[in-house]
Amino acid sequence: MTRHQLRIKVPVGRIETVIEHPDGERRGLALIAHPHPLHGGTLDNKVAWTLARAVLACGYVAVRPNFRGVGESEGEFDHGEGESDDLVALAQSIGRHYPGLDWTLLGFSFGAYVQHRVAGRIPATRLIMVGPAVSMYAFDPPPVPAVILHGEFDELIPLDAVRAYAVEYGIPLHVVPGAGHFFHGRLKELRTLTEALCRLHSN
Repeated sequence: MTRHQLRIKVPVGRIETVIEHPDGERRGLALIAHPHPLHGGTLDNKVAWTLARAVLACGYVAVRPNFRGVGESEGEFDHGEGESDDLVALAQSIGRHYPGLDWTLLGFSFGAYVQHRVAGRIPATRLIMVGPAVSMYAFDPPPVPAVILHGEFDELIPLDAVRAYAVEYGIPLHVVPGAGHFFHGRLKELRTLTEALCRLHSN
């Protein structure tokens, strides 16, 4: 695996981004969005990091940006609007260097909200939403095939709210037993499930 830490130019300024390449064949691109930037969310969040490990194991190039205003990323928090624009511009810029590879989008909590907005604007084939903040933001039906991973005992985003959203739009929901919102003690299970979903999609 090789790792690059870059500051990629988008309309708002430069966005700090970590790009990690898998060993061996590159099967796709994975864009990973971290949780809420005003509540400590960064590209180093342990769930975002775990998702990156999972997609790398499946042969995907893992791309983890910091949202605007976080770390070395320029700009200020924009409630998901500007953050969506930034990720679209970022994906377009990075995608030019990997012709023929489509995007898989992964987002955790607030990051899932942003990614479901991004999905219809770039060549994405799959959306994986982890702990999506459906009780805090207005989620539309995903424009691409989607799946939800959620903790059984999520203390911030009630499982019932997520289940209702999943049922309304026919989205497969995988409940991680014993997990809270941040998957304390359940990151291994989250990684295993994410890997299985990515491998299924790659075959």
